[in-house]
Amino acid sequence: MTLICIVAGEESGDALGARLITALRRMRPDAEFIGVGGIRMQALGFQSLFPMRELAVMGLLEVLPKVFQLRRRLRETADTIVARRPDVVVTIDSPGFTLRLLKLIKGAGLRRVHYVAPQVWAWREGRVKHFPGLWDRLLCLLPFEPAFFRRHGLEAAFVGHPVIESGADAGDAARFRTKYGVAEGARLLIVMPGSRRSEVGRLLPVFGATLDLLLQRFPDLVPVVPVADAVAESVRAGAAQWRVRPIVVTDSADKFDAFAAAAGALAKSGTSTLELAMAGVPMVVSYRVNPVTAWVARRLIKLKYVCIVNLLADDAVVPELIQQDATPARLAAELGRLLADAAEAARQVSASGAVIAALCASDGLPSDAAAREVLSLLPSAAG
Repeated sequence: MTLICIVAGEESGDALGARLITALRRMRPDAEFIGVGGIRMQALGFQSLFPMRELAVMGLLEVLPKVFQLRRRLRETADTIVARRPDVVVTIDSPGFTLRLLKLIKGAGLRRVHYVAPQVWAWREGRVKHFPGLWDRLLCLLPFEPAFFRRHGLEAAFVGHPVIESGADAGDAARFRTKYGVAEGARLLIVMPGSRRSEVGRLLPVFGATLDLLLQRFPDLVPVVPVADAVAESVRAGAAQWRVRPIVVTDSADKFDAFAAAAGALAKSGTSTLELAMAGVPMVVSYRVNPVTAWVARRLIKLKYVCIVNLLADDAVVPELIQQDATPARLAAELGRLLADAAEAARQVSASGAVIAALCASDGLPSDAAAREVLSLLPSAAG
């Protein structure tokens, strides 16, 4: 038996972990898994040490009340790993938790892979000096990352971005309209306020007010809100007073069907923007955090863009309105321009498509490439 420990700390890491488990089992049928994961990993028979949602905390002020609980879970995870001595440990993203975990098990003589490179190229680059010795293999999702880490004496491999195998571009517009009774002539607007309650609490009221303004100009708009199960009820409650009751979907197939039918999107900055880009949906990106967190971030983050599509293109392909700029009036103006100007929308979709093409690695699907990197650390490497 090959024992593999996988530790994910949030929804996107859970999705990565589930695809990785599937690929690993195909290449190494004797593999067994322990660690921390969410519903996608658990659906594959993975037994999580504790609910992954306890780790999905973001923002300085949001983390403070849970510091002691997070420390307890960190120690519990490290103790389990050292006691079980898996053949390889794979930590996925969530650097606030996983990098501390790697530090705790550094002297245990275990093979370690960190999947999703820490974004030190974005802020506090000096943190790189703490990385040597934390892992044996670093797996990157973005094509420019290996060169960045090599400049700091750290080898890294680009395995491709998981959006490539998400199915975001395979939705069925007609199926969505039929299932939810949406008229053929109605325009769907995707509204994505985030996967955390703190994000939803800040963005949903702003997005609702934006929709009110848009409906004055585009009365046929039908809002569709794809969200995680964990925040679905919060979204339904927060959107109850919207002028048009949104269609709230939690299933990935429904989400991608909605993408196929959509005329545009208003989205929180994050991985969802890559899904929208892959599906060819023109979008406007927004984000808001606690004012104290924003104040700290402005002094630490040195990027020209926040939206990952813009970052990869090194150009303002997608309008992004962040923090105090994220007002209903400005968001509605940018969305209105995309909804009214087909040529402008097409230009964004074309430029976004070029970004997606650059996220394909040469070594097959991202999950397969990642699995091969993980298995290459075993004494009898497979795949």
